[in-house]
Order: sequence, then C-alpha cells, then structure tokens
Amino acid sequence: MTERQRTASASPFEESIGFSRAVRVGDRILVSGTAPVEADGSSTPGNAEAQTDRCFDIIIGAIRQLGGQRTDIVRTRMFITDPADADAVGRAHGRRFADVRPAATMVVVAGLLRPEWKVEIEAEAVLGATS
Repeated sequence: MTERQRTASASPFEESIGFSRAVRVGDRILVSGTAPVEADGSSTPGNAEAQTDRCFDIIIGAIRQLGGQRTDIVRTRMFITDPADADAVGRAHGRRFADVRPAATMVVVAGLLRPEWKVEIEAEAVLGATS
C-alpha cells in the first residue's frame, strides 16, 4: 500500500473544513485550492498579481515539503473573480512556469471564500517530471 503524506499551511480553513494543503501519494503531489494567505492567516494585500505570487509561494513551498520542486508541476488551475485580472495572473504564472509550461486552466468564478481574494490556485506535481 502506498503511504499518504500531508502538509499544512497558514490557511484558517484547513482545520475547520478538514483538508490538507497538499497530499503526496507515490510520486504524485496534489495541492488544494490555495488562496493568498499570509503566515499569520491574514489575506495578502494588493492586486491580483501580488496575490498570485503569494499563492505560488505557498504552492511551491508545499511541494518542496513533500519532496518535489517547482519543475515537477504538471498542472495548474487558476480561479479568478474578475476577468480584467487575467493578464496580471498570467504574468505571475509566466514568471514561475515559462520554463516548465504545465497544463494550465484559468476560470472566472463568481467569488471565493473571502471577498478580498482575487485568485485561488490548485496545482499538481509528478516527482521526476522535470523537463
């Protein structure tokens, strides 16, 4: 049987909702929807690009905690609340992944759990998938 490893973050919702920031099973790491949350649990201030940078900091940190690296990421899903933020979110994604080029989806949604959040991101990694 394959062991399941988990990691947590500062999200105030992980315990109350009952989820892990990321879960590793075998060589696969799945990262939950990651919002722009600071280490103290507060929301990242600023525009969508700054919030996206924070989401990716959290995501890459979780993947590293479970033995992976940024270049192992094979899929991202970006949920944004305003289509006008698509370019800013895309720029932040490009800064992190232009060399990796994971499969990516960006979807406009009606809202996220906190009204100040402009973006939430999921990711998947496969260890050893480095290009």
